[in-house]
This record gives sequence, C-alpha cells and structure tokens, in this order.
Amino acid sequence: MAKLKLGTIPDDKPVKLTIELPATIHRDLVAYGNALGRETGQGVVEPAKLIGPMLVRFMATDRAFAKLRRTESPPQRPHSEKSASEKLT
Repeated sequence: MAKLKLGTIPDDKPVKLTIELPATIHRDLVAYGNALGRETGQGVVEPAKLIGPMLVRFMATDRAFAKLRRTESPPQRPHSEKSASEKLT
C-alpha cells in the first residue's frame, strides 16, 4: 500500500464551518478516510475530520503562501497556541 500524506488525525478542539462539496469530492474523502483508517489502524475516519488536516498539509507545502506569510508581520497570538504549519513539525 502506498504511504498516504496524512497520518493519524489529532483530536483537537474544532471550529464549526458549514461548506458544500461536490459529490465526487465527498466520495473521494470517504475513500481516503477508509484507506487512512486501514493504514493507521484508527478505524474509518469521517470526511469532516480529513478536511482540516488536508488544508493544513496543503498550506504548509504551498511555497508561495509560505513566502507571503514570511513577508507579512506575524499575527498576535498567545505563546501556547501553535499555527497549523508549526504543528506539522
């Protein structure tokens, strides 16, 4: 089996968003959740739990976005809170 880009999905405090996805993307998310569950041994991962980590991974590997973030002043936040890209390391 190929190594998936996502690993175990952390149980983090979520922020609720409502979005609409094309049915094809939802089917792919269901299939990805099944594959990830088999690979990590954590059981089937619901599509909604995949979207956040996928976005984190996408933004962390987007070079143009990283460059933009470096040129802008960092947002003010408490020291204990980590950004999405910091959580990947």
